[in-house]
Amino acid sequence: MASTSDTATARMRWELENSVQNTPTDALYKYDEAEQKAIQSQKPWTKDPHYFKHVRMSALALLKIAMHARSGGSLEVMGLLQGKVQGDVFVVIDSFALPVEGTETRVNAQAEAYEYMVDFQGTSKDVGRLENIVGWYHSHPGYGCWLSGIDCSTQMLNQQYQEPFLAVVVDPVRTMASGKVEIGAFRTYPEGYKPPEEGPSEYQTIPLSKIEDFGVHAKQYYSLDVSFFKSGLDSHLLDLLWNKYWVNTLSASPLIASREFAAGQIADIAEKLEQADSQLSQGARLGRYSSAERKKGEEGPLAKICRDTTKLSAEQIKGLSSQVIKSILFNCNPRLAPPQQQQQQQQQPALAAVGEAAGEAGGVPAAGAAEAAAAAPAVAAAAAADGDAAMEAAPEEPTVPGTAAAAAAVPEVPVEAAAAAAAAAAAAQPEAAAEHGTGAGAPGSQPMEM
Repeated sequence: MASTSDTATARMRWELENSVQNTPTDALYKYDEAEQKAIQSQKPWTKDPHYFKHVRMSALALLKIAMHARSGGSLEVMGLLQGKVQGDVFVVIDSFALPVEGTETRVNAQAEAYEYMVDFQGTSKDVGRLENIVGWYHSHPGYGCWLSGIDCSTQMLNQQYQEPFLAVVVDPVRTMASGKVEIGAFRTYPEGYKPPEEGPSEYQTIPLSKIEDFGVHAKQYYSLDVSFFKSGLDSHLLDLLWNKYWVNTLSASPLIASREFAAGQIADIAEKLEQADSQLSQGARLGRYSSAERKKGEEGPLAKICRDTTKLSAEQIKGLSSQVIKSILFNCNPRLAPPQQQQQQQQQPALAAVGEAAGEAGGVPAAGAAEAAAAAPAVAAAAAADGDAAMEAAPEEPTVPGTAAAAAAVPEVPVEAAAAAAAAAAAAQPEAAAEHGTGAGAPGSQPMEM
């Protein structure tokens, strides 16, 4: 029962973090072939380069894309999207991976990938899955969701011959670091089209080695809003997946899984700081001419570095907090205390009662006598430890060290009361006396030669 509730909680948290909406009906899964043919014949996207504005992706497709991208590690992976078009919305219902050759910066589809693509699509139609291929996805491990120059060329070629077509980019490394799927959807502009000037887009961290490629092609494409949905069948499939992987959610640590990524980010921030320092020194020599190059409303390099540093710090703090919470839940048990500590805690009430009785017999306030009795075991242990250390260092010394500290720690009590308290403490703690070697019959204790 507990594992079932933990599984449901983990799945609900993932759905909340990625804003997965529950579709009341399965209308999005219904494929109307006549409607799709009418859209293909009208081609409304040829009249407006910004015609498509939204992407609705099923939770199952999102999970398959994220798991495929994560399995690639630091290498890029590639796959295709199946779905349909409804007005200005891409509806992505499913996805499948492609057997491609991937590197850390690109993916290369060979003849085997194209053959697999054709066979998969034909088999899908044979079993009643009539959805067409509406796009492709690939991963950018650790450097954000955007289109590089090669990605723009690939997407422009697909839009020229396979419209409507969509490009999706997912970052598995940042997904592991933040807990939310880092994903973006894009379409390129027609060749020769000049987009209107827009305000600053949402900031994202780009490594220094990729900034040039990111800036050169940033005006060749635009992004689409991405939302996610699920149906009753998706809920059942997600339950099956979570029953298999929910343990990994608790046992995995984002700090350990993304430690190489965090180290790379720190090194990248250091390089950006060095570059900003050199730019500031050059700007100081050029004077007012250097400030005129920056556009109005554009952030400076130091402000961007502060954003990157803040994001990295927040991710690390989140990972540390998660580790602390899991350690408190699964590793700490207050009932499992050390044996000596348990024994002292059990003997504290008896020692306090003995101290009060001795105080009353000697005419000392009960609080002082109880305090002396409670401090007696600790004082005796400290004195014994100091005495052992001193005996090892100088065995010929007849004096016993540690008595001054012991006398200073114990409150002033009359001799009769102190003797009664010490006798009671010795009777209550024979094991402790034997352990520290202070008892008469303790092993290793020998009379001191004067």
